[in-house]
Amino acid sequence: MRLTKYAHSCLRVEHDGGVLVVDPGVFSDPAALDGADAVLITHEHPDHLDLAAVRLELDRRPFPIHGPAAIAGTLGDAAEVLRPVTTGESFTAAGIAIRAYGGKHAVIHPDIPVIDNLGYLINDVVYHPGDALVVPEETPVDTLFAPIHAPWSKFSEVLDFIRAVAPRRAYALHDALLNDNGLGVLNRQYAALSGTEYQRLEPGSRVDV
Repeated sequence: MRLTKYAHSCLRVEHDGGVLVVDPGVFSDPAALDGADAVLITHEHPDHLDLAAVRLELDRRPFPIHGPAAIAGTLGDAAEVLRPVTTGESFTAAGIAIRAYGGKHAVIHPDIPVIDNLGYLINDVVYHPGDALVVPEETPVDTLFAPIHAPWSKFSEVLDFIRAVAPRRAYALHDALLNDNGLGVLNRQYAALSGTEYQRLEPGSRVDV
């Protein structure tokens, strides 16, 4: 598979002629959706679902959107393309095998309602957890995209998450709210303490897995 890491939490996956896009949010380049055969959405927050960009691409070329049933309200008149996904479900998107984990977004604050969130194991190789730190305990993960910074997380929790998943390598995810100072500090600490090969990819970077 070839992965292109777009800004924040967006991944583009190309495999055997299929194009799968995960979490095309408002902080990422809408070009990530070009030619998409299917889209995975972890949850409804706009940094993971840019509704305007998705609708524009749907007008050009229809494709299914896989995600929690709760995102139907966010999709509005585009909800007809939604394929609801439940925790533990295995399915195929853009010809690529997917398994869903989790079910709930991490708690931001007790006063903020907890919404649905799914993590996705892609082709039994790449794990994108969305906005939660759910470990797919029964399955070894080769490549983890770890959400390194968020209003709902702290460094120690994310570090322990990476260690618990124990991937061969980990890449930074969910980092658009960080400036260069913050990125520098966190990247050094994750690289030193995560126990795996850790790296932050610049938006637009491609890797083969």
